[in-house]
Amino acid sequence: MARIAIEQPSETDIDAIHAALRESYWSPGIPRDVVARACAHSMCAIARDEDGKLIAFARLVTDNATFAWLCDVIVLPGKQGRGLGRALVRTFLDHPELQGLRRWLLGTRDAHGVYTPLGFTPLDAPERFMQIRNSAPYGRKTS
Repeated sequence: MARIAIEQPSETDIDAIHAALRESYWSPGIPRDVVARACAHSMCAIARDEDGKLIAFARLVTDNATFAWLCDVIVLPGKQGRGLGRALVRTFLDHPELQGLRRWLLGTRDAHGVYTPLGFTPLDAPERFMQIRNSAPYGRKTS
């Protein structure tokens, strides 16, 4: 059984997180130092196997008062399909410092089935949201 905790990733964890994120559709080619900086300035949830090795990760950008953006939910190859992604998100949703937030956001291309049972829905008014988007921040186009 996996152990899930809110904790900052170790250097070894950052290596594993970076390896997964640099191949993801949302951050292809992301540099390791960017991953490390993002983790340092975010709340992180980590799932570990019985040997303490990282097997899944999620990151939350939040002000702990009104808003949270869920991002970088990754489950390492061979560990998918066990509910780890959903368990990481549930850890954030249940965290005492995050109760009463006005809005939680996330973006996904293909994992709606993971997030819908946790209460996430499409935006009520997507026309209210705007963005500035760099589609190739690390040299490879994101999708």
